Amino acid sequence: MNDRSISRLITHALAARRLAYAPYSNYQVGAALLLKSGKIVQGCNVENASYGLTICAERSAVVSAVSAGYREFVAIAVATRDGGSPCGACRQVLSEFGPNLIVIMCDESGGRTISSIAELLPLGFASSSLTQS
Repeated sequence: MNDRSISRLITHALAARRLAYAPYSNYQVGAALLLKSGKIVQGCNVENASYGLTICAERSAVVSAVSAGYREFVAIAVATRDGGSPCGACRQVLSEFGPNLIVIMCDESGGRTISSIAELLPLGFASSSLTQS
């Protein structure tokens, strides 16, 4: 990925962050998922008074993409106030779509860290972990 593509993804993630519904934590998160087709799908965190029903921005973007028929992802940018990384559940969901997925974590002042999902989730649970009957 080049700098222009990364900047474009970050811009979309920051825009998605502004849409977040986070009245309990006040920790807004936006995500921008780059599809193999070049299209970008956004997601944001949506909290719920029953905390376990909250959905993270990363999973929101993945669910939107899959619901629209997309399964091949190149990268995801995640925007938070402080450059936080995806939680364990999001890492697992992202790894379902390939260990080479690029993860860009950015903060509201322009700082960023780039990793791969394989680096963020070593020894993740994969379809190869399942036994076939």
